[in-house]
Amino acid sequence: MSLNVPTALLERAEQGEVSDAEFVDCVRESLPYAWSTITRVIADLESGSDAFADDATPPPTEAERGQLLRALASDAIRGGLERHFGVALAFQNCHRVAAFRPSAVGGPEHRAFTSVRGQILNQSPELRDC
Repeated sequence: MSLNVPTALLERAEQGEVSDAEFVDCVRESLPYAWSTITRVIADLESGSDAFADDATPPPTEAERGQLLRALASDAIRGGLERHFGVALAFQNCHRVAAFRPSAVGGPEHRAFTSVRGQILNQSPELRDC
């Protein structure tokens, strides 16, 4: 299961829409490693003037790697995080997370990071089975 959804939130979802704030809280509680990695990258972005910040540190366990995969592979989770933080997230391999300023989306750094070439250049033998 991707998220640990509290009963009250599930009941609200069954009745209609839930807020982004409620959803993001559920993500924060359910995927703490992914949350800390993503918020650290965003803090790095906010503290500098570059178009993006990234973190390529491999997660310490497969469970934590799974959290990143769930957070960034889900359109709903990724979109909720992007709206909450006001950034665009990007993902390579199974652990390289980047946060882009909205104004940088489509720019040279963003295109390079999200390109086929960028993905290929970020490969290494030890990452083949991650």
